[in-house]
Amino acid sequence: MSQQASENLAFQQSSTTEAYDSILLISFGGPEGREDVIPFLENVLRGRPVPRERMLEVAEHYYHFDGISPINGHCRELIAALRQELDARGVTLPIYWGNRNWKPMLPDTLREMATKGLRRAVGVVMAAYSSYSSCRQYRENVQQAQAAVEGTAPQVDKLRVFYNHPLFISASRERVRAALEQIPEARRSQTHIAYSAHSIPLSMANQCDYVKQLMESCRLVSESLGIGPERWKLVYQSRSGRPEDPWLDPDVNDHLKSLKTAGVTDVVVMPIGFLSDHMEVLFDLDEEARETCQQIGLNMVRSGTVGVHPDFVRMIADLIQERMAKSPDRPAIGQYPASHDVCPVDCCPAPVMRRPVPPT
Repeated sequence: MSQQASENLAFQQSSTTEAYDSILLISFGGPEGREDVIPFLENVLRGRPVPRERMLEVAEHYYHFDGISPINGHCRELIAALRQELDARGVTLPIYWGNRNWKPMLPDTLREMATKGLRRAVGVVMAAYSSYSSCRQYRENVQQAQAAVEGTAPQVDKLRVFYNHPLFISASRERVRAALEQIPEARRSQTHIAYSAHSIPLSMANQCDYVKQLMESCRLVSESLGIGPERWKLVYQSRSGRPEDPWLDPDVNDHLKSLKTAGVTDVVVMPIGFLSDHMEVLFDLDEEARETCQQIGLNMVRSGTVGVHPDFVRMIADLIQERMAKSPDRPAIGQYPASHDVCPVDCCPAPVMRRPVPPT
């Protein structure tokens, strides 16, 4: 099946009147032991021109935490919290879980769902923003997994992105507020907020709303706390790929140094681009960014991610019910309306991969 035909099929499926019979949580996945690290990274990097030396360098980040990423544990916690919330609302649909890069893998999960006769699932992708990596690629992953299932695989309809949902903003606000409370009160009103997100190539960022949506989330959280634009900035972390390829910046470490040069004494680093404490949060922020701050004498407090904050869990339940009921009530705050339910065919295209030029 061609990519165009596959995307058109997704449109046709989303218009069906068949009722939902299940929920599918879709995540990135992560290793849960040292022996998982290399196979996991090989899955992540399959088809990408990343040198093996770079992969082994990243593997050391995981080995630093005994090969265990917190992302799978977070998915289990979120499923348990969501189950409790949905049960309280009388929503009894079973919840399944499939990952892009590690067990439980999406094809295995869809195969299990198919054997149980499930036909149509609400897809909950663990990403708040629109880009190829955080939206379209997950839809492609689902389509590839469906193709791998013998017989009829369940249809999966992805929930809309929720960067401007009022409950996502309130959960994020409370995480930042809790971090600010760790700053001495006399210095709190001068504390800066560095909102951090995963950097992506400019060739990807220029064809999607990733930066616009991130900026809106940062603005909404900051304004809800009475923090003006002079005291916050969106920065990026965890870039990879070839050094000669342009990616989103500024890098979080460069920004921290600039704050110190400007006379700032305290900073809260809020990983607003992440929903849970991924390895990038643990290593790139809790290790590397913190070391940068220690070296330059800048007091840093790392804000929590939304994780299983009650407002975030309620938001997912609300979005599930919104889709189940095809509700016209689609909460969103700020200057942009709620995002679409069905992504356009040309939405968030993959970046053009440039081949390395061979030496002459």
